[in-house]
Amino acid sequence: METENPWRTAPRKTAVVFLAGVFFIFASFGFVNDVIDMGVQSTSRFAFGVALSGLFAVAYAGTGIALRGRFWKAFIPLFALHFLCMAWLGNAFPEAAHPAQLSAAATAHLEKRLLFDGLAIIASVSLGYAGLIYVSIAEGRRHIRARVEKAALESEMSAAREVQRVMVPEELPQVAGYSIESVYRPAAEVGGDFFQVIPLRSGRTLVVLGDVSGKGLRAAMIVSMIVGTLRAVSGYTEEPAEILGELNRRLCGSMHEGFVTCLAVRVETGGRLTLANAGHLPPYVNGTEIGLAGSLPLGVTETAAYEQTSLELSLRDVLMLVTDGIAEAQSGQHVLLGFAKVEQMLRAGSTAKSVADTAQQYGQNDDITALSVTRLA
Repeated sequence: METENPWRTAPRKTAVVFLAGVFFIFASFGFVNDVIDMGVQSTSRFAFGVALSGLFAVAYAGTGIALRGRFWKAFIPLFALHFLCMAWLGNAFPEAAHPAQLSAAATAHLEKRLLFDGLAIIASVSLGYAGLIYVSIAEGRRHIRARVEKAALESEMSAAREVQRVMVPEELPQVAGYSIESVYRPAAEVGGDFFQVIPLRSGRTLVVLGDVSGKGLRAAMIVSMIVGTLRAVSGYTEEPAEILGELNRRLCGSMHEGFVTCLAVRVETGGRLTLANAGHLPPYVNGTEIGLAGSLPLGVTETAAYEQTSLELSLRDVLMLVTDGIAEAQSGQHVLLGFAKVEQMLRAGSTAKSVADTAQQYGQNDDITALSVTRLA
């Protein structure tokens, strides 16, 4: 498994200082060579030797860090180039012969040259180590910040998951005369889909399914607001259109350019259903889409109005509510599952679980939620 190139994640200043430190440390080898040669190298050969020592060290270090275990791919050609450059340096600037005896002037010149080399070695190594110490401290601090940020993110995601666990019920209340099945498969750790099954004072039941734009803690907080509002509003009105209207008024100004699609269904004994939609996908009865009046999602404008539609379920009829993550499941060839396939599965009697399983196996790209209401009596 390939790891990310460290040069793409490291701050530019840190990378530059690190490479400069490598350059200065290995440039000192050029000064050491001049000491070994007793200062007889020409100025040009001396300067090229220092530069080549530092530059090739930078090249080896840079490519080695970038390529990691594949460093040999760059090392072999670099080594060949390094060898050629050193051969060129020897041919272009042949070594001067060492004098058998030194005059007083030559001795004074040698002393100055060796003093320069010694001071240059000290300065070069000091600069190099200073650069590496700076990088060590800077990267240590960056690593600590990254760990703190990761811990904060994990804490945030844990809180979001806990909120969502409460907001997306694992067990649904029993509804006399009906069987209700729900399946929820988030695409990420915390999704934006939600649903609720709320017993009403009259003995009827409110079923709500929706999709919040966005993901993460923000979406989880909006879902918690929606669920709290649903339970409060359904205490004084059981009309789905009025419930959606109140939800919309409370969400406007809190969405920060986001929105919520939502479908509310009131389930009564005898198979009677009352539905209201806020920009969500229409439901299906036995695989046939139920036409509902068009409406805006929640949180877009306070003036949005919602209408109700009533219908009757016969015995064994199945009302299916889904989110767009099912139809928008995408294969490896970028082909959508599509609404036609979803309708075909529902007409064939697929359950909420089998529809969700099919979409997930086909290629999940978004949260997948399916909720079915089957009339039994």
